[in-house]
Amino acid sequence: MINEELYSPLHEITPLTLAIIPKEDKTGKIHTRILEREASYTVSYSPSKLMDYACRFFGSSLKGRQEGTRNISGITHKAPISVDPSSGMYFFPTTSPTNARCSWIAHSHIDHVNLVSEKSTEIVFKNGTKIILEASYGSVMNQIHRTAQFRYQLDNRIKHSQKHKPDPDPGKEPST
Repeated sequence: MINEELYSPLHEITPLTLAIIPKEDKTGKIHTRILEREASYTVSYSPSKLMDYACRFFGSSLKGRQEGTRNISGITHKAPISVDPSSGMYFFPTTSPTNARCSWIAHSHIDHVNLVSEKSTEIVFKNGTKIILEASYGSVMNQIHRTAQFRYQLDNRIKHSQKHKPDPDPGKEPST
């Protein structure tokens, strides 16, 4: 059973999310198709708005996560982000996040990438789901590598800080 408090319309992104893809309706308005490991559905928010809501649910914002990436890795354009590092939710944008046609791809769910054409790339996820992006193979591979590097750097910082955590109750005697 899904805990409704944790799964509200404002943060549809979970550790099961594969990709956030823009989808234009008949009037030209951009919505978002969310690909999950077991399902696919559409919400009325733009991909970047949805990413912002997800980041806010975990205590930051899309802009804050982008600034964090810049501070840790020096990446300033098309920065990968960690929506929530504790659950392994790392995503990268396929274009500038200010572009309404920007998709966000979950790094940990990618199995492999195939060249389709000069400007199209297929991503195959671990569950067999496939999507074709309007992005060059080189650009997608670069984003995957940058996300891996950022993930490594952030994970190392988290591990280092956990080694140096203060004792939660230094006055308490050890139990026997």
